Amino acid sequence: MAKKILIAFDDSENSMRAVDFVAANFAPDCSVTLLNVLLDTQALCAMESPELTPYFKAEQSAFCSLEDKKKDLVSQAMQRARQDLVNCGFSKDRVEARTVIREKGIARDIIKEIQKGGYDLVVLGRQGLSGVKEFFLGSIPQKIIHGTKDVSVLLVG
Repeated sequence: MAKKILIAFDDSENSMRAVDFVAANFAPDCSVTLLNVLLDTQALCAMESPELTPYFKAEQSAFCSLEDKKKDLVSQAMQRARQDLVNCGFSKDRVEARTVIREKGIARDIIKEIQKGGYDLVVLGRQGLSGVKEFFLGSIPQKIIHGTKDVSVLLVG
C-alpha cells in the first residue's frame, strides 16, 4: 500500500478529481504532497530592456497582473485541496502543499521531485488533449509515465 503519495496539481478540475480519488481510496495515515510547478514569470515582468517591442511594453503590466492572479488562484485551489484531504481524515502534518518554480519543464520537474522524494505513488489528473494533439505534442502524464521507474503512476480521468 502506498505510504507516500505525490499529487501533481494545478487548479484544474482534473487535479481536484485526483485529490478526491486519493481522499476516497487511500488510508489517511499516508503522507500526501500536492505539487504545483509554476512558470517563472518574475524575470519577464521585471524586464526593462530597450529592445522590447512597444506592444510587449504596453501589455507587460497586464500580463504580469494576470500571472499574479493565476498564482493566487492556484494557491487557493491547493489550500482547498489540502483542506479537503484533512477533512477526509488525513493528518494536517502529513499533507503538504508545495509550489516550485519551473526549471526544465513541468513534466521533467515533476519527475525530478519524484526521484528525490521517495514516493510510492504519483497521482495525476488526465489532461484534456485529443488523441491527435497528444500524439504530436505529448502530454505531461505521458511524459511522467515514461520518465519514471520504481514508482507507481495513477492517472485519474
